[in-house]
Amino acid sequence: MAAVQNLWAPWRLEYVAGDKPTGCVLCAKQGEDDEAALVVARGEHVFAVLNLYPYNNGHLMVVPFRHVAELEDLTAEESAEAQRMLERGIRAARAAMGPGGFNVGLNLGEAAGAGIASHLHWHLVPRWQGDTNFMPVLADVRVMPQHLNTTWKLLRDAWAHDEEKTTDGM
Repeated sequence: MAAVQNLWAPWRLEYVAGDKPTGCVLCAKQGEDDEAALVVARGEHVFAVLNLYPYNNGHLMVVPFRHVAELEDLTAEESAEAQRMLERGIRAARAAMGPGGFNVGLNLGEAAGAGIASHLHWHLVPRWQGDTNFMPVLADVRVMPQHLNTTWKLLRDAWAHDEEKTTDGM
């Protein structure tokens, strides 16, 4: 019989068992230290932050600084910068983690699955061939192979390296 293996994901227990924060958690990240808040990059109108409860390793969210729920309420500048931030996130994740593909999307409204419906945000989820397994189906558990702080450092470094090669200043 195979030995039982333990999965270590302490941040999940905080979410499942802990008190839910009051106010907007995405707005709160704007005033925190980047590493503590897992903010990978900041632009003029949007920022990129690791998802504290990721679907997959390297799961980023691109978030407008302004608290806005609807995509059509963004300014042209916010929309354009969000698109550039998603592109930069893809380049950084490719350089740091080598995924085979990405899921990029929005969940607009609670009915669409938005966990934070009042503050619009894009999800950028790196994917690898065969990265899904039986754990989410049988045990409602996702296995994260890397600690969030390690992922943050890898992506932050790759983002900085990409910034040196680009001139958009994001």
